[in-house]
This record gives sequence, C-alpha cells and structure tokens, in this order.
Amino acid sequence: MPLQPASPPLWQSLLFPSLAGGMAWGIRGQYGHETGAMLAGLLVGLVLALLYCPAAPSLFTLRAVAWCTAAMGIGGSETYGQTIGLTQNAPVIGHWDALLWGMLGLAIKGGLWIGFAGAFLGMGLSGVRYRCWELLLVLLAMVGLSLLGVWLINQPYDPANKVLPAVYFSADWVWEPDAEALKPRREAWGGMVLALAGLLVWTGGVRRDGLAWRMGLWGLLGGALGFPGGQSLQAFHAWNPELFRTGVWIWLDPIMNWWNCMETTFGLIMGATLGLGLWLHQRRIAPPTKVPAPTLLPVFEAVLVIAHVTLLACAEFTGLAFPSRLYEMGLVLALIPIVGSAGGRWWPSLLILPITAFPIAGKTVRQLVYKDPSVAPLPGWLIYFVLPVALTTLAAVWLIRRPKDAPAAPGLRLSLLLTTWLYFGLNFGFFHLPWPWQTWTGRTPNAMVYVGCAVGLTLCALLSGRRRSSDSGGGLPG
Repeated sequence: MPLQPASPPLWQSLLFPSLAGGMAWGIRGQYGHETGAMLAGLLVGLVLALLYCPAAPSLFTLRAVAWCTAAMGIGGSETYGQTIGLTQNAPVIGHWDALLWGMLGLAIKGGLWIGFAGAFLGMGLSGVRYRCWELLLVLLAMVGLSLLGVWLINQPYDPANKVLPAVYFSADWVWEPDAEALKPRREAWGGMVLALAGLLVWTGGVRRDGLAWRMGLWGLLGGALGFPGGQSLQAFHAWNPELFRTGVWIWLDPIMNWWNCMETTFGLIMGATLGLGLWLHQRRIAPPTKVPAPTLLPVFEAVLVIAHVTLLACAEFTGLAFPSRLYEMGLVLALIPIVGSAGGRWWPSLLILPITAFPIAGKTVRQLVYKDPSVAPLPGWLIYFVLPVALTTLAAVWLIRRPKDAPAAPGLRLSLLLTTWLYFGLNFGFFHLPWPWQTWTGRTPNAMVYVGCAVGLTLCALLSGRRRSSDSGGGLPG
C-alpha cells in the first residue's frame, strides 16, 4: 500500500518552488547550460519533495530529486542567445515580426527544457517502478530520437551559403538581410521535440504513469511561459530606453543586469508552474511504505560514479574533444546519473550533493582565481572548491548511511538548507561579494533578490514537513 502524500496549501506549492527556481535559474547564468541548469532541478525538486513526501522513504524521495536534477540539464543542449537577440538586438528594434518570432522560439526552447525535468520528477514521485535496464534503453532511444529530430527539423545548415533550416530561431538574414557578419548557430531543439515526445508517450502509453506525462506537460507550460515571460522584461528595456532615463531609473538602470533579471524571472515562473501542476495532481503521488532493495551492486555503482565524474571533469575543465562533445549533449550527460540513481543506493545522494556541486565549485575557482583574479590560489581553492565538495560529500555520506526506508524529511531538510546557502555563497563570490552597504554594481540588485529567495527557502526547510497533531499531511503551520 502506498503512503498518503502530504497536502500543502496552494500558496506553498506556488511560492517555495518559485523561490527555488528563481534563485537557481538566475545563478545558472554564471555557470553554463547543462550543469548550471541542474541547480534549478535540484532546488525545485528538493522543495516539492519536502512539501509532498516528508514521510516517504528516504531513498524514494532522493531518487525523485536526483532524476529532476539530472533531467533539468538535458535542455542545456539548446542554443538560445541568438533567439533572445531577435527580441532585443539593435538591428531588429521596432521589428515586431522578429520580436514575435524570437518569443515563439523562446517558448518552444523553454518549454522543452523544463518539460524533461517535469516528466522525470513525475516519474520519481508516481510510485511506478522504473528499473535500470529499461531507463538505459529508453534514454538510448531518446538519444536516437534526438539525432533524428535534428536531422529532420534542424537541417539543412550551411551558413556559408546562407542556407538555414525552414524553421529557425537564431540569427538569420530574414531579419537582417544586409548583415555581413552574421554567425548563425546550429540549433538542436528539433531533437529535443522528438526525445521529449518519445518519453511522454512511453511513460503515459506504455508504463501507464499518469503523473509523469502530466508533469511533463506542466513543465512544457512552465518553460513556455517562463522564458518569453522573463525575456519580455529585457526586451521592453531594449525597446524603450527613454522610459529608463527619468525618475529612480536614472540611478537604478545603470546597475541593473537585465539579462540576469530575465533568467531569474524565468525561474520564478517555471518553478511556480511545476508547483501548481504537482498540487493539481497530488493524488497521483504514490510513495511506497518500503523501497525495494537496490539492484546495482556497490562495485558497479562505484564504477559508474568514477566514470561519470571523470567524463564530467574532462568535459568541463580540460577541453578534450571526446568528453566535451559527448557531454555537450544533455541526454548523454544525464544518462549515467539517471540510470545509476534508478538502481543504486549511493547514486541519488551523491548526485544531488557532491556531483552537482563539483562543476559549480570548479567554475567558481576558475573564474575567481584565474580568469578574473580576486583571491589568491590557496584560499580560493580552499574556500570555493575544497570546502563545498567536502561539505556536500559528508552530507551525502550521512544520507547514504540512513536507512533507505527512514522518513525523508530530515535528509531533504538538510539538503535544502545546505544547497541553498552553498550555491548562494558560491554565486555571491562569483559576483565579487556585492555587499549592499558598498557601492552598488550590476550584481548587487540580483544578489539582494537571491538573499530573499534564500531566506524563503530556509523557512521552507525549517518548517515544512513537520506534522501537527491534528493534521497528518504536514506542511508549514497554517
């Protein structure tokens, strides 16, 4: 018999995932596509798991969070910078067709990005049992569908001869016919369309997982609203500069990072949408009373961890061609973590804590010690790499040592507190410590927003999942 999930009020399911998504997606901008986006899957997944499954078995909930974390990185394969450019670059200001086309492209790309995370979160919380081997086969099939989709939809691609796909959302001579320096980028969203469609059809039609495909659609909606919704702020600023030359904007506009505002708004909208979707379909959450024994032997888990971390390190920090090309495809990057988390005892905890922290900490050191030096190598490595990886590893060991069927709330609470302040702190360092009592820079307003988000997530972690004597559902005190 499955356990009865908690039933938090709607405002909690909207507010706390929104804060998680806003902070994490804004931080993502400093750290890159796939591994940066995983922060949003991690924080949103932790919040929703804590709100709805505080009494569920620990391994069950950690696995759902791990899948959401890995899946949020899949959409990072998409290119979107030039799509944003269609809505705000100087040559197309005033061109409404370019604006609408760019917003349509952002809606498609954003929807696909969050759709994968929604689907895998639903798979993790639905109670349907997914085995390692079937997820391996499904993910390999999704890779094949992705390659097919790129071939069908994102071809032909021959910018030297000005030949681009029929449906194309990056820099194009259609919008700038006289431009001589355009460098159109290769798009991959067509592959994401077929891969996500295949996943939703399989989960809904074959595995009869009603929560997975529904949450996939809610993810599509959240991304389709969030990306153009956030970009509308940045585009409005670009299209109407005269409005920002009066009043308080005379002081505030020069220190506003509108790109980061776009990212933060995207995260706020998509987090709230995922929360709304799960609130509407909470009856389909089916945590078991006990989790089946892990099917991966420890030696195989260790091999997978070593293989993934090695490939990840090479792809992110060495520039070696093979691992870089392999892991620049989000589906391939997510394959080992999802399969490992499906059958492993260690994988979920390792993925959501040290494995996700590793590239973020490494990129922080690279930025602050080498690219834009602001701290000496020894303290830089100790503060921004050794300490984050050590803390997350110790927390993961504690999670692994807990009984797999123990209530999830303590582990989720610890993970949410640790990751919230860890990534806030790393990003604050990346922002060169923009304290509000010092001269404000282009980083200060966003840093202050993240302070508010982190405080809200702290309250969520400290108060959520605690049962009242008259209410077995848990949640914040009403």
